[in-house]
Amino acid sequence: MTTLRLIRGEIRKLGTTKLPWGFLMVLVVVAGLDAAVVAFATDMDGSKAFIATAEDQRSLMAFASNAMIGTSLFGAIAVAREYGHDTVVPMFLTSPKRYRAVLAQLSAVLLTGATLAGAGQVLVIAGVALALPSTEFAFLVSTGDLVRLLAATTFAGAIGAVLGAGLGSIIRNVGGAVTVAVLVLFVIPPLAAQLVAEAGSWIPPTLFAVISGVDAAVSLGAALVAITAWALVPAGLGLVAVQRRDVV
Repeated sequence: MTTLRLIRGEIRKLGTTKLPWGFLMVLVVVAGLDAAVVAFATDMDGSKAFIATAEDQRSLMAFASNAMIGTSLFGAIAVAREYGHDTVVPMFLTSPKRYRAVLAQLSAVLLTGATLAGAGQVLVIAGVALALPSTEFAFLVSTGDLVRLLAATTFAGAIGAVLGAGLGSIIRNVGGAVTVAVLVLFVIPPLAAQLVAEAGSWIPPTLFAVISGVDAAVSLGAALVAITAWALVPAGLGLVAVQRRDVV
């Protein structure tokens, strides 16, 4: 079976589950919350200065870091549960060369994660744009900045999904994979930033702020390389683990 057919099969398998639709519903809720913040929230002085400028609005809509967290959980659950339910067995029977099967699985999770993240960013932008007329401020973010936000968030979705899938391949237990994903993205980065000041420039929230154009802690090229490493390391370890261990 060709690699393309393997990827298509994995995408169809994901599409027949409730998992992507569940995450999509979460994204709708997040967009609604952002709209509610714009419509009803105020600063301490009662003003809405937090949406007064294009930069403020762009920062409010920047969804890349959250997208990476969400899709990392998606990837971890999608892959780990296949080992828990033994549904991974037909995948390896279809392609006895394990690395091809794993790469197809990673590709499917990556594409689905990127799609979910991109949809989430569109929903957030739409929510903010629809809520702004209820305030005294207009929508100020340029088309170029919107495109950059969408590209950064779509990329974040791909990165997070691959990171989570790698953890799922290594741990093979949904609860364990989700726990480690939370530790890797929620707990360890802020602790590292507190312990080593320079580390703060290389954690996902900062890197995606740079990629989204709302921060300049490091160069764009360095941010792209660093955040890609966050995904490739666990994915590579997961590929090695699958090659060396029994499937079930």
